[in-house]
Amino acid sequence: MTGLLLGIVRHVIYAKGLEGEVDIVSPMALGGFGSEQFLAANPQNKMPILLLPDGSSVPESEVIAQYLLDKAGGGMQAPTPELRAVAALATRIHDQYITPIQACMYRKMEAGERAALLQQLVKQLDVLEGICVGPYIAGPDITTGDSALFPTVVFMTYILPRYFGWRDVFVGRPKLAAWWGRMQQDEHAKRVIAEVTSGLEKWSANNRWSELGISQQLQQHSEYKWVYP
Repeated sequence: MTGLLLGIVRHVIYAKGLEGEVDIVSPMALGGFGSEQFLAANPQNKMPILLLPDGSSVPESEVIAQYLLDKAGGGMQAPTPELRAVAALATRIHDQYITPIQACMYRKMEAGERAALLQQLVKQLDVLEGICVGPYIAGPDITTGDSALFPTVVFMTYILPRYFGWRDVFVGRPKLAAWWGRMQQDEHAKRVIAEVTSGLEKWSANNRWSELGISQQLQQHSEYKWVYP
């Protein structure tokens, strides 16, 4: 199998020992975004995509993760229906409410739009604090709910203190703070955290936030709230 894969899927691959069965490649292996080959694999023109040996494809992070778990004999599920619902909810919150707005941390946009999206990002952190069971998001075991969330939290913990002036992403969110501490101890999550951090460090070395005018925007538009809480 070949995949253009994001954090959640990488975590599943590492946790289930599937590295020898999945080749992780660049979008250019399918001609790049918007190419005929890429669109044939995923008409939505988005990563991630898992290409199967028979030539068919599986798109969407959560779908790919569940497919791989199914092929590997299961696992990474909470022990009760109630806790499995929490894990599923965490994934849904991430995919539906966080992924569409997280670019407010690192892409070029108008100041008002950035401030509004940042406020929504704060709200979703509070929602996650409210559903977190502990010690992991859905109880005693790491689930795909954790896999979905923690790579994006790497973005938050790297960017928001450095470039937006936050003291700590987890102020007022003790359950998420404890959860994040546990995720950083997981050997498979550590690998993904290091991979995501490496990419962010490259952005930083290339002065992304200055080159896109984000740092200047934050300084010039004090009428908006950039630092939370």
